[in-house]
Amino acid sequence: MNKLQKTLLSAGLIWVSLLGGSLSAQQVEPIAFGDFERWVTREIKESILLGGKTKTVYAIAPTQHIKGNETYRNMGGSPWASSNVMANIMGIIKTSNTVRPEKREDGGTCARMETVIEDCCVLGMVNLHVLVSGSIFLGEIDEPIRSTNSPYSKMEMGIPFTKRPARLIFDYKYKASPDNFRTQSTGFSPRKKLPGKDNAEVYILLQHRWEDADGNVYAHRVGTGRERYENSTSGWVNGHSIPIHYGDITGKPFYKSYMGLIPEESAYYCRNSKGKLVPVIEVGWGKPDEAVTHMLVMASATCGTAYVGGLGSVFWIDNIALGY
Repeated sequence: MNKLQKTLLSAGLIWVSLLGGSLSAQQVEPIAFGDFERWVTREIKESILLGGKTKTVYAIAPTQHIKGNETYRNMGGSPWASSNVMANIMGIIKTSNTVRPEKREDGGTCARMETVIEDCCVLGMVNLHVLVSGSIFLGEIDEPIRSTNSPYSKMEMGIPFTKRPARLIFDYKYKASPDNFRTQSTGFSPRKKLPGKDNAEVYILLQHRWEDADGNVYAHRVGTGRERYENSTSGWVNGHSIPIHYGDITGKPFYKSYMGLIPEESAYYCRNSKGKLVPVIEVGWGKPDEAVTHMLVMASATCGTAYVGGLGSVFWIDNIALGY
């Protein structure tokens, strides 16, 4: 029995027990490539202006080795993208790799995400230091990245989806940043310390989206499951479950502010029917029985905005699945 089968069996037995032993009460559906056993390895040569080093960058997809500065799109049916990207800004090639495969102590492979400072030395004279945090999500990156402005506008967040799961299930491990503050480092201004301790985060959001005649995309939030993790774990937490709550949850006792609707200024993007990346504006909460059209799942070593996070934090995740 492989590691995914063991985890799913364990999760299923737990929920069968909690639900009175009904074998039909729990169905577990793995998300494709969410066992992180297969990875694409990319070899990208950065610009001579930056030293000309060849960097290894990983993507979650059927095992393959790609040599050369080729733009990447999701391959082999994989729904996953990550913060690992190739940028080409005014002809200067730069990469980032904060997500990578790592062997688990009990066998198999997981995804490791970390928060680091990327140093960018131009011609050996100009040093830029940018904070980058590892994250994975369902969707695509619009490579190559052409600017550092509006990072969400380079990401197509979410995939078509019509089911109504009850929970998101996964294994995780977390090493929190040793800092009791968050670091902001954009590369173009002095590094800052911001108040508040950083957290790792995992969420699943279910939306009902529609498009108007002008190509604008709007959404109702139909389902919400979101957690943040402040403290380091002593090891792997296997078969962890985030419940998905349907409808307007703002008056519920478990509700936290970060579970709310996504503000328009921080909207995620999707590709509309005209092929253009546009923001998805969440205009309200959906009814509990409203049809679902899209699913968003993200896991990240930080819960901050771009270029903000807890340095040294590491978040591992494995065996992501949906429970019904």
